[in-house]
Amino acid sequence: MSVELIYDARNIVGESIIWDDRLKRLFWIDIIDKHIHSFEPNNGIHEVWKTPNFITSIGLCKNNDFIIGGMKNIYFWNLDNEFRQFTNIESHIPGNRLNEGVVAPDGSFWVGTMQKNFSADGIPTDITETSGKIYRCTADGKLEQMTKDKFGITNTFIWTKTGQFITADTTKNQIYRYDLDKKTSKLTNRKTILQYFDRGLPDGSCIDQDGYFWNCRVVGGSCIARISSDGTIDQVVDLPCSWPTSCTFGGKNFDTLYITSARFTMSEEHLAANPQEGAIFAFKPNIGGLPQNKFG
Repeated sequence: MSVELIYDARNIVGESIIWDDRLKRLFWIDIIDKHIHSFEPNNGIHEVWKTPNFITSIGLCKNNDFIIGGMKNIYFWNLDNEFRQFTNIESHIPGNRLNEGVVAPDGSFWVGTMQKNFSADGIPTDITETSGKIYRCTADGKLEQMTKDKFGITNTFIWTKTGQFITADTTKNQIYRYDLDKKTSKLTNRKTILQYFDRGLPDGSCIDQDGYFWNCRVVGGSCIARISSDGTIDQVVDLPCSWPTSCTFGGKNFDTLYITSARFTMSEEHLAANPQEGAIFAFKPNIGGLPQNKFG
């Protein structure tokens, strides 16, 4: 399967890539470099917006704005680079920050937290606590914790066709499946469906039309894996980067898989030999994906 480098972004931590089907553009963030990016594959136009602080995720809204995860706050953002604060998460836990943030099929915004792993200068710091949680935020501002389980690094939010929820803990190299209670919206009956896969660690994912999810394998995994909802690995696609971080289906008929990557913590020697780290990659997996959910 042919994987193409489509934009040499050289992101420090490229993350949270989405396809805006209204504008026919990719959007993603660079957490450490404090930028929001967009790219139009059809014409190669790239735009970038500087953000006032670190941001950690991006999603679409029904009103054409975007929903943004910051360090502690959720914001609304528009292409004029205007930020409007919506709500705050875990203000009582100063050592934590937001991480994964994805709009759910019901229009709510799910966000995970974790211990801060970089300083105010963007320098990497060690994770010493399993303090991450998963929250659901609705359009009326209601915020609820979805499970009492705690995570080292929350990553991957997938809602299955059968009403289950899949998520991962990067630090533990484990992927879990929960039952999602429709009445209470709580997560129950956690089951570990994949653990200790020896190609890196689980980062971001997206789901395809057949209900399989594609999981980026960060920290040296250099691949993306297609996995069933019971944890069976269907295929593994090698990538020309060692830290793939997030993925999304986009393009005409949602037939192209786009992938962000990172160069966080990599040595100058490694980057000199591998300058493509931090780029945006794409390939056609012979299966289509689904449009992004929209908040509201």
